[in-house]
Amino acid sequence: MGISYKRLWKLLIDKNMNKRDLKRVSGVSTTLIAKLSKGENITTDVLLKICKSLDVGIHDIMDMEPDEVLSENDS
Repeated sequence: MGISYKRLWKLLIDKNMNKRDLKRVSGVSTTLIAKLSKGENITTDVLLKICKSLDVGIHDIMDMEPDEVLSENDS
């Protein structure tokens, strides 16, 4: 399973915000915003900080996505 932050980026668009605004309101570093952009792992503390600053739940900013499964012909 992987994590997708597509919901976060859509939420920012809906709130007429950009990544710089997210950094300002949440206090999250530029490095962590970059990790989010790349879909990399982020601590739950950071995710909760973002949720609190945007007044949303964790399910509003991320989704779990299944890993691609190889078909029998690809193995």
